[in-house]
Formats: sequence, C-alpha cells, structure tokens
Amino acid sequence: MKISKFVFYPLSFLLALVINSVTFAATKIKLVTENYPPFNMEESGKIVGMSTDILKELLKRENIEYSLELFPWARSYKMGMEEKDTVVYSTTRTPEREALFKWVGPLVSNDWVFFAKKGSSIKINSLDDARKYSVGGYNGDATSEFLLKEKFEKGKNLQLATNDKQNALKLEAGRIDLWATGSQLGPWIAKTEKTGKVVPLYTFKKTEMYAAFNKDFDAALIKKLNDTLDKMKKEGFVNKVYDKYK
Repeated sequence: MKISKFVFYPLSFLLALVINSVTFAATKIKLVTENYPPFNMEESGKIVGMSTDILKELLKRENIEYSLELFPWARSYKMGMEEKDTVVYSTTRTPEREALFKWVGPLVSNDWVFFAKKGSSIKINSLDDARKYSVGGYNGDATSEFLLKEKFEKGKNLQLATNDKQNALKLEAGRIDLWATGSQLGPWIAKTEKTGKVVPLYTFKKTEMYAAFNKDFDAALIKKLNDTLDKMKKEGFVNKVYDKYK
C-alpha cells in the first residue's frame, strides 16, 4: 500500500501538468501594441523591440500560438480590455488599471521624465515647477493621465497629441516647452526623427511596463507565464535583450 501511494501522487501530479500543458498550447492569443520604441516598434515590416522580443520568447517556451499587430495606442488598449484572448503591451501598471487586466511582468522599466531641448535654460525640480510651462503628452498615455490627476490642465499647460512623435516635433519647433515621456522613449524618438538632442530635466515617476492580458484569461496561465518570465530573468535572457537595444 505504501508503494502504490508513493506512485499514485507523482502520476496524478504529472497528469495535471500534461493537462495544463495541453490547455495552454491550445490557447491562441492576439498580441496588440503601439509604436513605442525601443520597447515595441515596426522595423522593415516586422514588429520588434525589447518587450516584443521578451514576449515572443516567453510564448515560444510555453508553446503558445499568437498573432501580433500594431495599432494606435487607444485602439490597442481598447482591444485588450474588450476582446477575449487579447493582450496589450507595453502597458504601465497603475492602480486605475489594476482590475481591468491580468498582468504578466514587469517586462521593462520606463521612468517618466520631463525633457527639454538641448540648450534650454528651464530648470525643473518638481511637478509644481513644470506646471509653469507648456508640457507635451499624448491621448490615452498613462504619463498624461498621471499629469491630469496632478492638476495639469488639458489644452492649457498640458498639450495632448495623438502620438509621441508629434511631441518631438512640437518640442523642436518651440510649440511646447517640455515633453513628458519615457526615459528611453524620448531620446530614441528624437534620434530617429532627427529633431535634435533632448535633455532630461526631472524624473517625476518611476514605472514598469507589463503585458496586460484580457481579464478573462485563465489565472493558471498568467501564473505559469510569470513563473517562466522569472526564469528567463534569472538565466540572463532579459538582460541580453536590453543590451541588444542600447
């Protein structure tokens, strides 16, 4: 009896693992994102970037099929909230968004920074200092949502564009004084758009970005993906991806 008991429990455990593996493998998910370099972006007809590379490897390890499309942020975010089997990334995890999704990550860090044009005499040491100037953000972005909650006024000291590329151009043209965006995103866009160097003046929030899964996803799948992502970090895979995009 002792031997049979010893054999029975491992077999049941293995059976559960097989069932979970089959279930996860049968899941096909839709990844949607925006152009937000260097985390997710289109290059030569392919969607690449830090977060993209990490997610592709993660789903490959779990044998999960997926499709991948790039849209404007507002559309991707809406799809992630409303459409079953859909994942929107890279998404800043905020208290306001917490219950709207199930979360895998963090994938990357992305502090929020006020940038100015190189040579600017502006000095910023607080949000109060920044309120004196015209700040560029964009619609639906967590950075802009944060500033609105911090009493920045839309159409007055907070000018909202449809995407961050427009803010780089507006800063260069002198149509805004400051640009509120991600610590890595701002310099990347300025470089690729050749708008001139931007200078970080003040980090007003430290943040991390995740893959936001539609809330109807199985909690067991979310746990499995987070566990595998932790292994990828310990193995050094994630750091290699970061180095690739420096």
